[in-house]
Amino acid sequence: MDTKPSVGYLGMGIMGTAMAGRLIDAGFPVTVWNRSKDKCEPMRAKGAKVADTPQEVVETCDVTFACTSDPTSARAVVFGQNGVLAGITAGKRYVDLSTVDEECVQEIAAAITASGGRFLEAPVSGSKGPALNGQLVILSAGEEALQKEVQPMFDVLGKRTFFLGEAGAGARMKLVVNMVMGINMVALCEGLAVGQKAGLAGNDILEVIKEGAIASPMYGLKGPKMLEGDFAPNFPLKHQQKDVRLAVDLGDKVGQPMPLAAAANESFKAARASGKGDDDFSAVYATVKQP
Repeated sequence: MDTKPSVGYLGMGIMGTAMAGRLIDAGFPVTVWNRSKDKCEPMRAKGAKVADTPQEVVETCDVTFACTSDPTSARAVVFGQNGVLAGITAGKRYVDLSTVDEECVQEIAAAITASGGRFLEAPVSGSKGPALNGQLVILSAGEEALQKEVQPMFDVLGKRTFFLGEAGAGARMKLVVNMVMGINMVALCEGLAVGQKAGLAGNDILEVIKEGAIASPMYGLKGPKMLEGDFAPNFPLKHQQKDVRLAVDLGDKVGQPMPLAAAANESFKAARASGKGDDDFSAVYATVKQP
């Protein structure tokens, strides 16, 4: 019988907790770490070990996954005191699932490989529900041989894995996907807001959209909750705004005008300023529809 490799998981946010839980349920020996240690308790209860530092996770596990919230935290986990880099030795495998910009990915990749480690970026498309159900889309790039080695773990986490080329390509793809998602969310918000102010029933608007060519799973999932004012976080608004901002930055770098992304970014920024950063990204509706 094959012994499953030991897996480390850094970052016990909404996504990290869901993914680490699936790996534990699939029989992988898992060690977890989070900056706020109390967030590791649900995984400890499921049988995971809890480490005191990222360095300890890397040193004791065959492969280490990380899922942090932004470029600052992604760098801090790697380069900080007792961080990932302190534990990297020849052949150690590091897979970063964070959604960050490509410069951050390339900086981390260079540091890991310079220390003899092996690197794969693998940002995921999907939120809490797909993470819990193993239905994420995994956007990997970096060392292709490593992608093949960790594919059994990706199969536990996702429904499809893409390999997109050199490190940085996964970050670019994730920003494109989340930018389109952000624009579409603001479009739905504006449609619901103007339609209801013009005397239409919100549920009627959603039903008509559902029957046409612009129907989407996101509209069907989020629309009814938005009308009810249910903004329990599956994908926090602060992270959506960060991703749209990074996509606008990418447009600057490659010389691509991004008027819709820039406008969506302003809507999410306004929602963050009004205190909705920790709510679901659909909470932008409350800002867009203003009385």
